[in-house]
Amino acid sequence: MKINALSMLACSAIFAVSCTTAKNYKINSKSGTNTQGTADFVQKGKNVKMDLNVYKLTPGIHAVHIHEKGDCSATDGSSAGGHWNPAKNDHGKWGSEHFHMGDIGNLVADKEGTARIVFNTDKWCIGCSDESKNIVGKSIIIHAGEDDFHTQPTGNAGGRVGCVEIK
Repeated sequence: MKINALSMLACSAIFAVSCTTAKNYKINSKSGTNTQGTADFVQKGKNVKMDLNVYKLTPGIHAVHIHEKGDCSATDGSSAGGHWNPAKNDHGKWGSEHFHMGDIGNLVADKEGTARIVFNTDKWCIGCSDESKNIVGKSIIIHAGEDDFHTQPTGNAGGRVGCVEIK
């Protein structure tokens, strides 16, 4: 779905009842894994909801972050760059004193390797002009390990096993 100037104007109109933008993406496996799934984003008004459904993960805890580049071309996901961090904050847990805009948290894969995380925020937007909030042109990375919320700048989350380009 493309966002054009007319729809942006309609969404930002003072008397608009609500504006909804929805995007759906397939997860690309990385680092020799079979990681699969979908990432759905819906913006309604000023709130963005991300619904990430992941399959064929190693059972256990996996970090999820938004990364600075919407590029999943490298086999190890490194083309996505580092965590999205427009405010240049320290890495941490979302909502704590210090965190990156891309610090989503952890998801837990069950014994079948299935995991889901639903995340809501008014700190992101889909295609808006505010680059400190706009997630278009970024990527979602699913990591091999758990985010410890302390190690700088990555949370010691390990390799990249899944990638989604947010277009």
